[in-house]
Amino acid sequence: MFSTFGHLFRITTFGESHGGGVGVVIDGCPAGVEIDMDEVQAELTRRKPGQSILTTPRQEEDLVQVLSGMFEGKTLGTPIALLVHNKDARPSSYEKFKDVYRPSHADYTYQAKYGIRNWMGGGRASARETIGRVAGGAVAYQVMRRSFPLEVVAWVESVHQVDASGLVDTATVSREEVEQNAVRCPHPEKADQMYKAIDEARRDRDSLGGVVACVVRGAPAGLGEPVFSKLEAELGRAMMSLPAVKGFEIGSGFAGTQMRGSEHNDPFRMKAGAVGTTTNHSGGVQGGISNGEDLFFRVAFKPTATIGKVQQTVNEQGEEVELEARGRHDPCVLPRAVPIVEAMTNLVLVDALLMQQARHPNGAGASIQSEKNGSI
Repeated sequence: MFSTFGHLFRITTFGESHGGGVGVVIDGCPAGVEIDMDEVQAELTRRKPGQSILTTPRQEEDLVQVLSGMFEGKTLGTPIALLVHNKDARPSSYEKFKDVYRPSHADYTYQAKYGIRNWMGGGRASARETIGRVAGGAVAYQVMRRSFPLEVVAWVESVHQVDASGLVDTATVSREEVEQNAVRCPHPEKADQMYKAIDEARRDRDSLGGVVACVVRGAPAGLGEPVFSKLEAELGRAMMSLPAVKGFEIGSGFAGTQMRGSEHNDPFRMKAGAVGTTTNHSGGVQGGISNGEDLFFRVAFKPTATIGKVQQTVNEQGEEVELEARGRHDPCVLPRAVPIVEAMTNLVLVDALLMQQARHPNGAGASIQSEKNGSI
């Protein structure tokens, strides 16, 4: 049950990094939704390895296969199963340190919890598990897009000490701008600096972390389920479930603690006949419910745990040993994390939209209306 995410729109991911394949089962997707599988594939391609020298050289096409739940391009309302085969797995690369606990990996904690672990590339703890999330998020986005002109755009805001915060216009930043460079930072000058920093760490057999920022434009007011499923709580839970994530903040986040209430409050005003705010320190959420302003949040990723430098650790026999890790790994996960953050955002939002529709099926602001028959 803990490989499942969502309430009404649920995904269950499966598979290991060096097993036969990875994928997702989507349950609760409304029937009759046209799904463009080329768009799903495009999202998986954005996430796949081997895109540049900044990512792992593992070569995977990550071609998605539909096993169930769709007919003639439309959803059936039954579980949708999507599968991606692993084509370039190399489990033998890990055999020489299969009994060694790699620093800051899940090797020791999985062993402590289950009494057994998959030492081939990290198993379920591998970022390859996120393939299922990206595929599920791509389907979720197409469900929402039928009725709301949502825009979900994430980008790399910082890498190590290179910071582009405050330099990107969250009101206008586009997917096209983000995709213009390998780092996925829409600020060209900072992107170049980030690229050089990651490449330097790669050549030094080290790794870097950073921050992914995300904005959602067009989300209606009324999303979120107080008190324990507030919208920011669900977004935080989604992001903190991602590999390598160590922090989440929405709106002003921790910086808001350095402001007075008179500075931090978002005054209301009328915008084109609707209630809006003059500022957005709340990040589009108040009382756990979306207010119709842009959602804005940041996600902090630690440096990739696998590095080529010699490190001190212990093995399963309790002996202190040195580890010089080998294999194919990202020197920085940030560029490939961008579509994953967007996918998890889509999954949270579609769930919130379906729950709001269930509460107000006859046309509340957040209900989903069918293109043909009125409602789903």
